[in-house]
Amino acid sequence: MQVDELRKSEMMAHLLDALEEGKDIGHYGRLTFAMVAHHFLDEDELISWLQKDPDLSEAEAKALVLQVQGKDYNPPKRDRILDWQEQQDFPICPTPDDPDTCNVYRDLQFPDQVYEHISEYYDAKA
Repeated sequence: MQVDELRKSEMMAHLLDALEEGKDIGHYGRLTFAMVAHHFLDEDELISWLQKDPDLSEAEAKALVLQVQGKDYNPPKRDRILDWQEQQDFPICPTPDDPDTCNVYRDLQFPDQVYEHISEYYDAKA
């Protein structure tokens, strides 16, 4: 059911489809996927999805999920995703020339604590 929520984002649907096809989505593709999906999927389901990438072992998938959870990473902004995409072969954002795509904050509804964490960051920065 939560996978359906993730599919509301064109980018996340692209990543889910690539993983279902057994494609290597690259280091930053996996990181982006984990940073977004951990707000929608339980730990075991997230690990299972990540393991569909042929370049990632079960141990590596678990380590990535623990890292994302432990650091409490917020989902990346579109600009960060595009920067990461330039560093790998797999296109994380399927339509990078369209400024309305690959903004997970526009496409998905995250738990309130994500928005609170972002607000606290900008308050501290100011």
